[in-house]
Amino acid sequence: MIDSPSRLLRGWLRRQLPLDDFAWLEAQVERARGGSDRDLHIALGLAPRRLGKADLTLSDTDLADAAAARSGWDPRGWSVDQAARVLLLLAGGGDGHAFAARFRDLCRTADPAEAVAFYRGLPLYPAPELLEAQAGEGLRTNMRAVFEAVAHRSPFPRERFDQGRWNHMVLKALFVGSTLAPIQGLDEGANPELALILRDYAHERWAAGRPVSPELWRCLGPFAAELGLDDLRRVVAEGDAVERQAAALALAACPGAEAAALLATMPDLAAGIATGALTWDALTPDP
Repeated sequence: MIDSPSRLLRGWLRRQLPLDDFAWLEAQVERARGGSDRDLHIALGLAPRRLGKADLTLSDTDLADAAAARSGWDPRGWSVDQAARVLLLLAGGGDGHAFAARFRDLCRTADPAEAVAFYRGLPLYPAPELLEAQAGEGLRTNMRAVFEAVAHRSPFPRERFDQGRWNHMVLKALFVGSTLAPIQGLDEGANPELALILRDYAHERWAAGRPVSPELWRCLGPFAAELGLDDLRRVVAEGDAVERQAAALALAACPGAEAAALLATMPDLAAGIATGALTWDALTPDP
């Protein structure tokens, strides 16, 4: 039998918390189920002080259970207080429009730590179609941790975002100095409009004398032939080792003889791609 996300969160917290702390959490969860907004808000605010902010300790089995309970759910990097806050919100948030309204109100008044917890729970909440707009608000922040709570290790963006919001998220990740590797569905979400946006962004960075993240070429590679290969030629000619590896991977994803010919000028890298030794996951792993 597959456990629900709430049962998994409860089990992980019971295993890690001292008995008195877990008893307090259990009481707050029960109160949240039938209590008022005030009870829920108080419990959410007290969670870090009562339970601490230690990393949530998860085994490979725990991560497999999470993925079985909710496809794509990846709670790596969660803390105890974040898990408790999500558990409380699942217990006391209600359903449908009531949950969406409560989630929106909580996010609008949250401090950064609370916002990270609330947004990390996005894959687990009811009526996800009602949460898209607020998730978009989370992407607009310049606080990297809050942005990553929406964008990283979550199936919500690839399942719910339209192309415009998806493209904004990928560009914003680069803009705030975040990474692309933890974005689920990154390769499947590549599209010509995003490639054009990222090409223009790369040109702006170069014009300002600033570096371009090697990860950028991952989303641009499949459409590089349509945009012209001059940018990748520049990276091949002038880039450092990691940048050249990224360019090679982008060229391998680019159809056409011209891209193949340019890749052939880097035989060692081409061979690594052919054998599977050089991949995006190896070059820019999910931290």
